[in-house]
Amino acid sequence: MRGAAGCARRWRARAGVAGALREGRRALLPPAVRGWLWRAAAVRERPWSLVGAMRLLGRLLRSAVPKQIEYYSRFSPSPLSIKQFIDFGRDNACEKTSYLFLRKELPVRLANTMREVNLLPDNLLQRPSVKLVQSWYMQSFLELLEYEQKTPEDPQVLDDFLELLIKIRNRHNDVVPTMAQGVIEYKEKYGFDPFVSSNIQYFLDRFYTNRISFRMLINQHTLLFGGDPNPAHPKHIGSIDPTCNVAEVVKDAYETAKLLCEQYYLVAPDLEIEEFNAKAPGKPIQVVYVPSHLFHMLFELFKNSMRATVELHEGRQEGYPPVKSLVTLGKEDLSIKISDQGGGVPLRKIDRLFNYMYSTAPRPSLEPSRAAPLAGFGYGLPISRLYAMYFQGDLKLYSMEGVGTDAVIYLKALSSESFERLPVFNKSAWRHYKTTPEADDWSNPSREPRDASKYKAN
Repeated sequence: MRGAAGCARRWRARAGVAGALREGRRALLPPAVRGWLWRAAAVRERPWSLVGAMRLLGRLLRSAVPKQIEYYSRFSPSPLSIKQFIDFGRDNACEKTSYLFLRKELPVRLANTMREVNLLPDNLLQRPSVKLVQSWYMQSFLELLEYEQKTPEDPQVLDDFLELLIKIRNRHNDVVPTMAQGVIEYKEKYGFDPFVSSNIQYFLDRFYTNRISFRMLINQHTLLFGGDPNPAHPKHIGSIDPTCNVAEVVKDAYETAKLLCEQYYLVAPDLEIEEFNAKAPGKPIQVVYVPSHLFHMLFELFKNSMRATVELHEGRQEGYPPVKSLVTLGKEDLSIKISDQGGGVPLRKIDRLFNYMYSTAPRPSLEPSRAAPLAGFGYGLPISRLYAMYFQGDLKLYSMEGVGTDAVIYLKALSSESFERLPVFNKSAWRHYKTTPEADDWSNPSREPRDASKYKAN
């Protein structure tokens, strides 16, 4: 009965989502649900553009463009710290200086990742979704090259460059789900190979990190010089909050995940939050950080914790155990722990949660009415960890099977130590794709253990 009742509630919730979409009441859905459904629909409706994208890509690859990509890929990206972002934006930010930096740095970051794409397996590169992503990167690279020699003294050049950055950012909005679709197609057709999987994992971590950094640079420029400051966050410097209240971001992420959970399951566990400030006891914990990055990580963790908690304790009369959050600040690290009692995960499966090829999430449904808002491509945790690592932090999971999971986000407490962690295309990266894996130098369990009595000493 309990299972049947839960199933009925979920189907009513799904019907509610479908009804809202059919009746044009998309605005009534939580933002996370709207965004997820919109991106899923956009990826599915894009096949008509694939032929044109592949034709364009073919023409470009036969032109002189690869030489320009090779040239720019010889340069290593220049990592910036959050303090450098803040200092530049706070002290009379100069649009000309930003323009001169970005017109070189953005092509360098694009070229580094574009060279690496070509080292992927041919069968993956032939997937239409991957070709589409390649065409987006190629087009953006060429558009940026048009500003190689243009002077920043012309105000029109600066205005046009700003508009181009917005255009490029919008073009790359669906890079993650589109590339994910290509990986799913490859896996379904060619199966799982450990060596290939290792290379794809290595590439996607670097590729998505590059994308995070690319958008960070674009967002800083467009927010600082776009002429439309955000009235809701007047103290932000670009996308960075110099006094980011961590507990407030935790609460915002929880409330958004709660709306999503209630939309699907009709219930959601409560939140208990605690702070421990070792640097300034009794005061709220603040950090110089990008709130949207922190929100992304926390939302993913809350979403997973709520889903596990509700599904494990469904129908329990005494209610659901709360999700707990502990925020701590020390001399070097700011740590955020999210704890749940959702049953945990076996140790052997922990690494798989961060593996793109091991995702157990079903491919998003073709029908929005059948889409589960708490599921997707299974990229939530891997991408969240990349956000944490981008500024020298990390995201780790500690699970006790049968009980629950602790997820810990580690961030640098000092903005001067929060440098971008950027992938560089060099010989070391090239060798990673070309080196054949060696035999394991640790023992593996045998199905038929040897009879030790045969090897007794006389």
